[in-house]
Amino acid sequence: MVRLAVHIGLRSRGHGEDPRYVELLAKAPGNPQLFARRRIYLTQGVVMWFVSLPVQVAMFEQGEANLVTWLGLLLWLVGFTFESVGDWQLTRFRNDPASQGQVLDTGLWRYTRHPNYFGDACVWWGLFLVACSAWPGRAHGPLAAGDDLLLARGTGKPLLEKDMASRRPGYADYVRRTSGFVPLPPEKLAHDTASRPAPTATKEHS
Repeated sequence: MVRLAVHIGLRSRGHGEDPRYVELLAKAPGNPQLFARRRIYLTQGVVMWFVSLPVQVAMFEQGEANLVTWLGLLLWLVGFTFESVGDWQLTRFRNDPASQGQVLDTGLWRYTRHPNYFGDACVWWGLFLVACSAWPGRAHGPLAAGDDLLLARGTGKPLLEKDMASRRPGYADYVRRTSGFVPLPPEKLAHDTASRPAPTATKEHS
């Protein structure tokens, strides 16, 4: 969380509010500030509290490290690496004047459109596996799944991709050839797309 807060703070310095929040607040009924506190900040706080429950519960229980614990640590490390490297590559891309209007499709971004979201999911699943060393932690797997759902289908990926598609002309092509979440070889996706039969043209009848 500290890493993410520092990254977002540095990225946003001097650039104003995140466009996704600007759009949400522009559609807010009534007072935008009250709407932000109730629908954005409070909601995110509640979600984070529930997602982190396995860690909170496991802190007060004693358990022995086993294979699942080490797998959890490995998965956490994979996730942290994807988050850190993905954010570093994106920051370097944004700071390059030659990248204006372009789409980042190298490094980790060649294999997934959201290496930071995929990394975040791995981090929380890794923590869940570590928490499984104590029996109460094993009951909270659906919470990690809920976090994945929010990233992939809720306020994460859909809002970001909608904003990107409106600002970068090449983003639609990038979406077609690049996995949306789990890292996959782009050549495989391109081959699958090319192997599909072309749609048959039909005549319109007046």
